[in-house]
Amino acid sequence: MSSSEDRSSDASSHKASGGTLGRLLRGLSRTRDGLVEKLKDLVQAPARIDTDLLEQVEALLLLSDVGPTLTNEVIQSLKQNASGRQINSWSELVELVRTEMKGILSTARSTLAIRPASGPEVILLVGVNGGGKTTTAGKLAARWAREGRRGLLCAADTFRAAAVEQISIWAQRAGVGLIRHQGGSDPSAVVFDSMDAALARRCDFLIIDTAGRLHTREPLMQELEKVVRVIRKRIPQGPHQVLLVLDATTGQNGVEQARRFLHSAGVTGLVLTKLDGTAKGGVALGIAKELGIPLRWVGVGESVEDLVEFDPDAYVDGIFQERPPA
Repeated sequence: MSSSEDRSSDASSHKASGGTLGRLLRGLSRTRDGLVEKLKDLVQAPARIDTDLLEQVEALLLLSDVGPTLTNEVIQSLKQNASGRQINSWSELVELVRTEMKGILSTARSTLAIRPASGPEVILLVGVNGGGKTTTAGKLAARWAREGRRGLLCAADTFRAAAVEQISIWAQRAGVGLIRHQGGSDPSAVVFDSMDAALARRCDFLIIDTAGRLHTREPLMQELEKVVRVIRKRIPQGPHQVLLVLDATTGQNGVEQARRFLHSAGVTGLVLTKLDGTAKGGVALGIAKELGIPLRWVGVGESVEDLVEFDPDAYVDGIFQERPPA
């Protein structure tokens, strides 16, 4: 299948009940069940949108990890556009909140990352241990390889043997090459070799999986900055994307992680993983809005297909739709 056919297929699956929205609905089950059920409880009979009701809505959004910035904007917009309005059912309240949230997020839509005209597109994955970087690297490689792009993975997490073995399996599964060194090697040396290999093999993309940089450990953050410098020695425009991979279960703690990595590595986008029904899905919206960093991908399961491109409309629908489509 060609790249254009893949994109067409992706677009169709987004609209299909079993496509992107369906997977998001399954992944956002905990957030949806908690938030929608509590919004139901707020409106048992015809009511007016007043200060008391909006304060209760505000508390529910914050408990769903939507974040203070986005929550405040939603509440202020409701005060301006719907204050005093009578609503006859909980579904009207849900629809008002959903509409306001979509309107706010639509103004922050991000453009897709622009691929370089020549040479490999260099993708640097950063984040703390256990966030899902290695799995994300493998899923992205597999997805792009299916589109006909020639790729390469770089095992720059040289501190954990398990990470190298895991990414080796993903490279085989995706049908892409892998550059790795012995355990304990200098990560920058592996990155340098992977850059040479990607250029020599005329790759379309190079995905670099880094070690779990604890954002509170300054020496490790300095090592990450060194990796970025090595990339730019070979490809001055690189890395073309720096994706911060966050575990959805971290909640609003992810905001502080994102701030630190934004400073050290110049994060250009977010990947939210492990959104499999055990996490509060509102965190994705909160982080993206509060920090102004576009959310690129969302992981809603273990299979390759469960890494989906983020769409704010589909995501908000996933939070507020009462039940998954049949």
